Amino acid sequence: MATQTMSIEGIHHEERASWVPMIAIALGQMIMSYNVASLPVAMGGMVSSFGVPPTTVATGIVAYSMLVAGFVMLGAKLAQRFGAVQVFRIAVVLFFVSQLMMTFSPTATVMISAQALCGAAGAVIVPSLVALIAENYGGRQQATALGALGSARAAAGVLAFVVGGVLGTYIGWRPAFGILIAASAIVFILSFRLRADRGRPDVQIDLVGVALAASAIILISFGFNNLNRWGLALATPSAPFDLLGASPAPIMIVLGVVLGQAFLSWTHRRQAAGKTPLLALQVIDSPEERAAVYGLFAVVALEAALNFTVPLYIQIVQGRSPIATAIAMMPFNLTVFFAAMLIVNVYDRLTPRQIGRFGFALCTVALLWLAFVVRNDWSEFPVLFGLILFGIGQGSLVTLLFNVLVTASPKELAGDVGSLRGTAQNLAAAVGTAVAGALLVGLLSTIALGKITASPVLTKELQSQIDLNNITFVSNDRLRSVLEGTSGTPQQVEEAVRVNTEARLRALKIGLLIMAGLALLAVIPAGHLPNYRPGEIPDDDVADRRERAA
Repeated sequence: MATQTMSIEGIHHEERASWVPMIAIALGQMIMSYNVASLPVAMGGMVSSFGVPPTTVATGIVAYSMLVAGFVMLGAKLAQRFGAVQVFRIAVVLFFVSQLMMTFSPTATVMISAQALCGAAGAVIVPSLVALIAENYGGRQQATALGALGSARAAAGVLAFVVGGVLGTYIGWRPAFGILIAASAIVFILSFRLRADRGRPDVQIDLVGVALAASAIILISFGFNNLNRWGLALATPSAPFDLLGASPAPIMIVLGVVLGQAFLSWTHRRQAAGKTPLLALQVIDSPEERAAVYGLFAVVALEAALNFTVPLYIQIVQGRSPIATAIAMMPFNLTVFFAAMLIVNVYDRLTPRQIGRFGFALCTVALLWLAFVVRNDWSEFPVLFGLILFGIGQGSLVTLLFNVLVTASPKELAGDVGSLRGTAQNLAAAVGTAVAGALLVGLLSTIALGKITASPVLTKELQSQIDLNNITFVSNDRLRSVLEGTSGTPQQVEEAVRVNTEARLRALKIGLLIMAGLALLAVIPAGHLPNYRPGEIPDDDVADRRERAA
């Protein structure tokens, strides 16, 4: 097939714009990423402050991601209609309020509500960032800005673990979020350096599409988040209701998928009628773009699962400080940061398909390695090596897949690309966190119950004094304090501690093996990514893009 060189690589005389607006854009990305990355670091402090299990903290992460994913398409249309700069400023103010609530939250309910409000703000900020880059930069500067946006996300993760770890250890978890109050005020001030856009009053808001998309995403996220508590198949006593004995969690997931299909059908009908759809289907109309979306969902879900698993193990299982979490995760976060920045240097030598397959293969190898080498000390070099391997794959994939989506669509669809990216990433983060929590707690419960039943030391009398229906991750010290209120002998207490230690480690290993299997499956959509290098776009693809942009 004949190829031709795109003009992007040949631009040498383009006018260079100031990078000051990019500071506001990058900080806008960083405050959102810092917020959600700080939650796992603050897990131990929140568990202690609110007196809740770790899965409740995970609910805060899910609430944020669920709101962003559910309403990011609406946020994109608001940015198109009223102007990206104006709605960006309003969203930053909303984010400011959410961080006030977060910093001074007296209960876990307020904390989760603050994250939900933060998610509503993020639903507007996420698509605005891509639209603002398209408005303020072009050519090489635009490509650099897109890379910087991905790096900003990774850098925020590094800062969250460092700052949150230090403050959480020596002061408390709240100041780590208090920093965002000042940071959001700085973003608001810098937003006045952004190039103003007038918006497009002709853009219509598809309220039916909003309802379908938001309902689908919220049901899927909520269903996954409650799989363990409400039951994987049969309803547990904790379920708010049941349908002929069936758990509502999987039913919610299935209903969400059905509503998602209904949204796509409705969008096709609306676009065919010449009306403005909630999501321009041009951004997902090719197999390559759909593969990029599937790949993005997979890698972010895996990242979220790992980001939940490691702090859970370090802070709750080992009972170590938040700074220990920061130190353990630092190699991973730094690797993601540098991989996201440096992967662009191989774009002229490897195709997106090659990079995608290599990235997911590397993630698979890393998770398999972690499953076999992890012990009770995450500071061991073999474990750090596994985290670095995963970071290389994850950082490379996020930047690559984002670039595939952006470069495949014309400038006027930048907001739609941003909303698609936000939907995929945040739904993946919600599902990844929820599945990790449900999977690990479910494995722990199954393994622990098996060991307790098989142990001749842990008698039926002692078992009756413990709530075995709500087994979760607790430290050995916490378990000992609970057993002090029972009739257990010192020998029985030590046996229970041994069972708890072995069950936690085995649950972690099996969980990592399952995650490795999911990473391996993601190689399949990676095989459908574009198979050409930047600057070598097939003629028929060029013609197709011109037709879509017309």
